[in-house]
Order: sequence, then structure tokens, then C-alpha cells
Amino acid sequence: MGTNPEHVSPPESRGEPVTWIGRERPGSDRLVLDSLLHPATHVPAPLAEPKSTVQFPRRLLPIAIALLAVALVAAVLWRVMHPKAAPLTLAEQQSIPLVSVMTPGMKAVTSTVCFTGAIAARYDMPIGNDGDTGRIVGVYVEAGDHVERGQLLARLDDSVLVPQVNRLEAALEQAKAQAALSAAEYRRAQGVEAAGALSAEDIEKRHATAITDAANVKVVAAQLAEAQARLTRTRIVAPIAGTVLTRKAEVGQIANPGGDALFRVASGGEVEMRGQLAEQDLAQVKVGDPAMVHITGVPQPFDGRVRLLGAIIDPQTRLGEIRISLQPDPALRPGAFARGTVSVGKAMRPVVPQTAVLSDGSGSYVFVVDAKSHAVRREVRVTDTSDAGVIIASGLDGTERVVTTAAGFLRDGEEVKVTGTSSALPAS
Repeated sequence: MGTNPEHVSPPESRGEPVTWIGRERPGSDRLVLDSLLHPATHVPAPLAEPKSTVQFPRRLLPIAIALLAVALVAAVLWRVMHPKAAPLTLAEQQSIPLVSVMTPGMKAVTSTVCFTGAIAARYDMPIGNDGDTGRIVGVYVEAGDHVERGQLLARLDDSVLVPQVNRLEAALEQAKAQAALSAAEYRRAQGVEAAGALSAEDIEKRHATAITDAANVKVVAAQLAEAQARLTRTRIVAPIAGTVLTRKAEVGQIANPGGDALFRVASGGEVEMRGQLAEQDLAQVKVGDPAMVHITGVPQPFDGRVRLLGAIIDPQTRLGEIRISLQPDPALRPGAFARGTVSVGKAMRPVVPQTAVLSDGSGSYVFVVDAKSHAVRREVRVTDTSDAGVIIASGLDGTERVVTTAAGFLRDGEEVKVTGTSSALPAS
């Protein structure tokens, strides 16, 4: 209620008296108290309902306070005697995990050994200049060409050697003529030796001259043969029939003896795959085992056989060399990356899904469910993988219930609930 009185209708229009409430008017509590103390003298307003009020006896106030204190003490004692349980961890709040299991059984699978490597020529022969230093004046083959034995590959400048050969040939003819003349004179001297026309000294001189001229013929012939050999080495030819793998010779290039190879030729065009095989797999492979070689970008595989196994194992990488002989094919280019597989035999092995096999620092393992519905870790050794799954070499006998899903979230010895058991996977 504000300080200014509200406008109300006059009493005549409402038909009932109006009571104004001022600041000095006592509150409702005061009115109720007065009505209780002096019922005869107090007359309530005609429209107001009498308001009942229950008073709390002052003599009961100490009893109420004592009861409240007892209740508080009882509550404290209850909390001490019945402490609140510790909150459960997230792992404890979770229910028993559901897992799917399968019994792999034993299947006949083909064991294979996989490795990687590159295609290489079986007999890669480098061809270079084995004569005098010279300038290349002609190149007659390209990489990829098939050449025959003795075919000309390149030619060096022979402008100096050809005149030398011609000169030595002429010198040889001259030496032969002189040797023939000396030999004839010695024979004539021997014919008149009995008649005493020539002294013994002259005869000996003609004998020595004949021997010297004959030796000179041999010297000139040797010089001519050397020059001819040097001239021949200016012609770089293929020592074997095969395919030219690389060509580094260019016209105008100086070819030094003992330098880089000018050509590389694969003998007969034969190629092979050279790879590195793990130490544990090397013992399973034998020379003559069938192999399949896959080339990047070529859909069909190439058949081959193990031709050679390395005699040593690298102590650093624990790998040994393996070579697979292949039939010549234009798609088998030396240097191409290749992946090979060798079939080492068939055996009865358990096959499990890839999701069932886990690995850590200790190796590969799976979880199996025992008779008490507990997940038990089982160490296994993986021998191969196929489209059907992972082939287990040891650790399983095929009768276990192997966890196929949710194995990565289990702990050794944890209780699990099996949702269903599937049959074994099809054989690879």
C-alpha cells in the first residue's frame, strides 16, 4: 500500500462500510492477540474471516530442543557406523564383456614362404674398352636390342693404328725377303766349302747373317701381330649372344681401359629373381621348389623354380640370398621390384580370422575361452596368411574356443560371456 490512498467508490454506491487502514493501525497479529485476550470488546469486521493461530507453549521449548539434539547425534552416529560405499571404477561398473568365439579345427593348407627382391639378368656381363684409350666414333646398338656373339657394338678411332699396321706389314715382307737372301747365300757357301773357294770365316759370317735375318722376320711379325691386336680392340664386340641391358657409350666419348662399362649384356636373355629370405624360412626351402613371382603392374604371376640358395646368412639382417630362375619375357625387366612365394608343402593347420591374432613385444597370441568362461591368453606362432585367415603353426590344436572379436579389450583371466560359436573357416 502506498502513501497516497487509492480512490474507492463512496459508501453509498457499494452498500457497505469502508474501513481505512492507516500507518498507526496494528498488524494482523496484534488483532488476533487482542481478540483472544478480550473477546467481548473486539468486534471483527463483517467481511473478514476470523484467523486461528496456535501458540507453542514456552514450557515445551526445552523439550523440543533436546529432541532435536538427540536426532542430530543419532544421525551422526548412523553415518559413522554405516560409512558410504566407495564409488566403483569404470571397469567395475561395466558388465561382463560379450565375445564371439569359433572353433578353428584342422585344415589342409599349403605352406608358403614369401620374400621380396628384384628382377636381374642371370648372367649380367659388363663390356668396356680393354684396349688403348680412344675416342668413340660409332655406336651401333641400343638398350634392349638382341645381339649375336661377335656383333659390333661400338668402334673407337683407329686413324693411328691402321698406318702402323700397314707399315709393319711392309716391314715384315722386307724382313722375309732379306732372310730368304741370307739363307740362299749361306747355302751357296756351303756348296763351295769343299772346294776351298771360301774360308771358314766367311762361311760362318753368312751363317750368322741368315740366322739374324730369320730372327728379324719373327720380330717384325710379332710387332705386326701386336698392332693388329690393338687395332682389333678398337672394335667393341659382344662376347656372347644376349640382350643389351644398358648402354653408356656415346659418340665422341673418351673410352679409357678399366673404366665404367660401356654396355651390359644379359647372356641369352635369361633373367631371374634375386631376393632375401628370412633365416627361419631358409631351412624350409629347397633347390627346385616351385615358385611364383609377382611383378608390380603385371596382373599375371610368372612361374619359376628355386635355382640357388645363399651359402651364408647376413649376421646383421639375419637374411639369406635366394634366386628364382624365370623364363625370358618382355615384362621381366631387370631392376623391377618383385614379390616371390615358394610352396614348401601341405600340412594340417588351424586357420583363424585375422582379428583373432594379436601381437606385442612377446610375440603373437590369441585369447581362448576355457570351461569356466574365462579368457586365457595363448601364445601362437604364425606361419602364413591366406584369403581364409591366419595359419597357425603352433600354439593351437584346433579344438579351442578362440575369441574372434573384442580380443584386444580383454585381460588374461577375465570372465567373459560367449555370444555364439561359429564353425571353422574354409581351407585355403
